[in-house]
Amino acid sequence: HVKLVESGGGSVQAGGSLTLSCQQSEYDVRLMYTAWFRQAPGHEREGVAAIYRGQATKTYYSDSVKGRFTISQDKTTNTVYLRMEGLSPEDTAMYYCASGDGNGQWYPDLKIHLTILFWGQGTQVTVSS
Repeated sequence: HVKLVESGGGSVQAGGSLTLSCQQSEYDVRLMYTAWFRQAPGHEREGVAAIYRGQATKTYYSDSVKGRFTISQDKTTNTVYLRMEGLSPEDTAMYYCASGDGNGQWYPDLKIHLTILFWGQGTQVTVSS
């Protein structure tokens, strides 16, 4: 089955930048959406960005990251990226990518419906002040 592998996490100082990658092992016609979620200790999981990977790409962002994070894709390599700029300690979390279709559960942070079919293992982002 499809595997999602995240990479690019690490430790940065406040104001710094990181780019996360989510490599999908194979093309799957069902996986029209890929989203990035994050979860910090003691906090609920939060959707931060999503991308519709159809012919007309569309992106979605939570209010907490809009203007600082950019989600993009490389269709030739089945990779979705999350460029994070202006990082603050509040962005410290484990970041997960997930892929699925545009039906099912409503995600209010992202303002889209998603049925997640596959999750990655996560990559840690730590921002120091």
